[in-house]
Amino acid sequence: MKLIRRDTLKLILATAAATSVFAWTGPANAATAEDLNKDAAQALQALYKTNPVAETLSKKAKAILVFPKIIKAGLVFGGSYGEGVLTKNSVFAGYFNSVSASWGWQAGAESYGYVVFLMSNKAVKYVQETKGWEIGVGPSVVVMNEGVAKNLSTSTMKDDAYAFIFDQQGLMASLSIEGTKISRIKKP
Repeated sequence: MKLIRRDTLKLILATAAATSVFAWTGPANAATAEDLNKDAAQALQALYKTNPVAETLSKKAKAILVFPKIIKAGLVFGGSYGEGVLTKNSVFAGYFNSVSASWGWQAGAESYGYVVFLMSNKAVKYVQETKGWEIGVGPSVVVMNEGVAKNLSTSTMKDDAYAFIFDQQGLMASLSIEGTKISRIKKP
């Protein structure tokens, strides 16, 4: 019985390790700034089609951070990575990466995208001037789900930033952007 459990555990570990390696070596980021701009614009339009509250927020936002594809993988220790675009007044204003690390009971891989609507000039300035913004530190971020979105109106929008996670695909048990670090990068 112990032999079967040990072999099963080895198989699970090998599968998770292979999945993690594949996820990290795949195309998690766009090759050029032009590709990333196109991917971000498409992701934003797809979000607006599925979530009208996001489109409403976009009209009031001072800037929008769009991360069209984040790859997350883990086996006890995990991490995620993706690249995104900051837009201000529908103009591309900078490129950023999104990185997180985690540990604990986890196994698998997934991809997803997320958008952060920066609602105040203070939040935009913080993102642009810091060497890295860790979500959960600095401007307050509300991660939107259906319940929160239904109760949001222009009179109740009081937070610095609102985040929407979308297009989740894969096999990870939970998803959070808390603790994610966003840093400015240069794109060719």
